[in-house]
Amino acid sequence: MTAPTSTPLTPYATLLGFTRYVDRTGPTKATFVGGLRKQRASRSGFNPHGQFVKALKADVAFHTGGSHLAQVADLVKPRWRPLYQALVPGATAWLHSLGDPAGVDLAQTRDVLAMLGDLPVKINPQFGIRYADGRAEAVRLHFDETEPSEEATLATLHLMARHMDAVLPHAEPVLVDVRRGVTHRMPEGARPEQIERWLAGEAAAFRAIWSTAA
Repeated sequence: MTAPTSTPLTPYATLLGFTRYVDRTGPTKATFVGGLRKQRASRSGFNPHGQFVKALKADVAFHTGGSHLAQVADLVKPRWRPLYQALVPGATAWLHSLGDPAGVDLAQTRDVLAMLGDLPVKINPQFGIRYADGRAEAVRLHFDETEPSEEATLATLHLMARHMDAVLPHAEPVLVDVRRGVTHRMPEGARPEQIERWLAGEAAAFRAIWSTAA
């Protein structure tokens, strides 16, 4: 009698997972992908930033200029308060950098399952914003203590731009470094075809590591 075999897990990454992967070098890449694979197999994972994002979106939607952010740290479980308290000042500064709250509205974005070579990557900005002059931005938030690297920023913005017709038509992708209140945009002179080749190579390596981690 042969032992039952488990169904192999298809390689898959979220935008956050893939951009964190491209940020790593050497053996740490394999360790990171192995961790993602185990997390997927166990269906574990918890997003501690959920209430924070809701508060930020509420301030945009209701033109309240940061009042929801000011209260959110008191509403979460005590274990998450230090995290939220560290995030609020930068997020509030970013909110104020948008200009008059009445001139900015919340825009609905859609998640997209993109293919990078043979690797499915979930493109999932947190929300969109639309300005009174008609401009729109699809916003991805960076919560880490360290600033986003050039590689992670390029990968994030390129993959969002690649699928913007589905995510939020005619919008510009932005990566907001929440702790520092800084907005990152695609640098002038960036060459999409070069970025695409680089990411295709990274995706192929990701798939290979995923398979050997089984």
